Amino acid sequence: MPAPKSPSPRRAGRWLRNLFRIGLIAFAAAVVALVIAVGVTMASLPSFPAMMQKPNGQTVRVHAADGTLIVSLGPSYGDWLPYDRIAPVMRDAMVAVEDRRFYSHFGIDPIGIARMFYVAKRLHDEGRRLQGGSTITQQLARNLFLSSNYTYGRKIREALLALALERKFSKQQILELYLNRVYFGGGAYGIDAAARKFFGHPGDHLSLAEASIIAGLVKAPSHYSPSADPQAAVDRARVVLDVMQDAGAITPAQAERAHPEAVTFAPEPKQNSVRYFTDWALAQLDTLVDDQNAPLDVWTTLDLRMQKAADDAIHRTTPAGLQAALVSMENDGAVRAMVGGTDYVSSIYNRATQSVRQPGSAFKLFVYLTALEGGVKPGDPVVDQPVTIDGWSPRNSSRKYLGQIDVRNAFAFSINTVAAQIGQKVGFASIADMAHRFGISTPINTHPSMVLGTSDVRLLDMTRAFASISANGVAVQPYGILKVSTPDGTVLYQHQAGEPRVLVAPFVAAEMTDLLQTAVNTGTARAAQIGRPVAGKTGTTSSNKDGWFLGFSSGLTTGVWMGRDDAKPIPGLQGGRNPAQAFSAYMQVALNTRPVQQFDTQVTLPEWQLEPDDEAYYGDPNQQFSNDEGDTAPAADQPETPPQPTVPLDESVAQPPADEVPPRVAVQRQPGTPPRIDQRWLDDVLRDQRQPAQAPPPR
Repeated sequence: MPAPKSPSPRRAGRWLRNLFRIGLIAFAAAVVALVIAVGVTMASLPSFPAMMQKPNGQTVRVHAADGTLIVSLGPSYGDWLPYDRIAPVMRDAMVAVEDRRFYSHFGIDPIGIARMFYVAKRLHDEGRRLQGGSTITQQLARNLFLSSNYTYGRKIREALLALALERKFSKQQILELYLNRVYFGGGAYGIDAAARKFFGHPGDHLSLAEASIIAGLVKAPSHYSPSADPQAAVDRARVVLDVMQDAGAITPAQAERAHPEAVTFAPEPKQNSVRYFTDWALAQLDTLVDDQNAPLDVWTTLDLRMQKAADDAIHRTTPAGLQAALVSMENDGAVRAMVGGTDYVSSIYNRATQSVRQPGSAFKLFVYLTALEGGVKPGDPVVDQPVTIDGWSPRNSSRKYLGQIDVRNAFAFSINTVAAQIGQKVGFASIADMAHRFGISTPINTHPSMVLGTSDVRLLDMTRAFASISANGVAVQPYGILKVSTPDGTVLYQHQAGEPRVLVAPFVAAEMTDLLQTAVNTGTARAAQIGRPVAGKTGTTSSNKDGWFLGFSSGLTTGVWMGRDDAKPIPGLQGGRNPAQAFSAYMQVALNTRPVQQFDTQVTLPEWQLEPDDEAYYGDPNQQFSNDEGDTAPAADQPETPPQPTVPLDESVAQPPADEVPPRVAVQRQPGTPPRIDQRWLDDVLRDQRQPAQAPPPR
């Protein structure tokens, strides 16, 4: 059989020529398409002056009540530095470390791409994403026009934009744009902003060591930032110096003399307690204004003098190892000072607004409010005696019972058995309703022990409740922002006082104030005295885990909490000690420019002591209970039953005439049948009683 004929050399040559022609045509078509694409992209690029404009990024300038700028948040851009004002060592450092062949390529570096693909497989095998390979021009294109999402489509667009940029602008213009727009960390965009932030001087004169530090930040701004890790920044700078020496940008002698470790970094602005307030206030911006991109000026209620006083008081009175929080507000809800912890730098967690803790006896505010609204009077007799409710037996820490006393003294010395009897009488659900009515936003249990403050609450909510008593029973809504405007003065938001909402009748608030000021005059809260009329209440939880004091004077209400974040017991922590002392130290400064305001009720009580506010249980030792700071029981030569107040309650001020008292309020509730009091019930009862209350203007 004859062998098959092999292709003739002529036919094979013709096939190769055709293949070459097809490839040449395809290549020419691709080049034409690329040229057209680059041309179209180049035509769509902004002009050089347009690209000098600062990029979008919301800057928020926060002002105190007096207009003082307290913090500026958002990106910082510094001054634009033309190419000839940029230090040569800065230009050389950036080119050496980011794009060594910058002056020789046309926007894309073929050698760099080849090297990138050479290591791509190894990185893929190690489970890491391919990094690097981008020229300075490509990085500029990405920073100006693209996102940081790593996709092949984005890389193609990035390369196309880089080619167009190289065709439209000179190398000097591209490097100028890059150095003024690249992100260096810490909110700083451009070398001038970076130099000012990290070194405290403009970016037009930089030493070799400073330039190496800045150039080293581009790779990982957050990791190498001098603000976060100065040593990491110095170590990275040494790498940059080695690269510059290898590229021939500097000599070995210059690299040796650079000494980046000797560079003095600008100190970071102190992140003091003001940031607790700004974090809380600025979180409300989303609900107040729609524009989330334009620069904003935010004018707040914060009083810097009061804030400093609050910070000083907390630091002077908080025992080592404890956390503390303080909130202070006007009767209209304007927050004047806020401390959310002992150190914002170490912990940004705001214990004034976020933490929920048991309030102890401070919760008795709502127990006695419910009783007063039901017709109980401060001078009414009550009996301190053993009591058991559903198997629960509260006790007084003195292990003694004083027999018949009055409501005023039972509250002032935080007698637990009386609080339990009142809770059973008025109804635990009614007390929970009262707490929610006054702004407690957390769940309240209705077990009998709830009268001793076993439900978790927030300091801000408790302070708000006490402020509503100071405001004569009108609801107080805390706020921190007075006005939001644009830099040109256009007002985007202006705080407006809402319609007054009455929580309890004014005479009930006055009677509650009577009880609260008695607690400060002679009860558990005497450490909170400030040399002017003050009303308040202590609170301490089981095993001394939490200490509280909340009170008001001259239209200003302040709440203080102290404890540990892990809620471990703290020997000696009592609401009537450190928290009350912090309150006193702060209020004496905060109120020293205000006239003294007298309460509607002025009561003077004897200076002997009754009962430690040491709340405990008989029965289950694992139950949570409260025990405020204790005083000793009366001396042997003093009566077990305290005498009546030497100055009686001014009934004409404390309550309206008998014919004006709503029947539901005036009638004492019967045990076992407590009515459920809510806002609807109160609206019906007080429909004819209410008068619009004038809220004081923000201070």
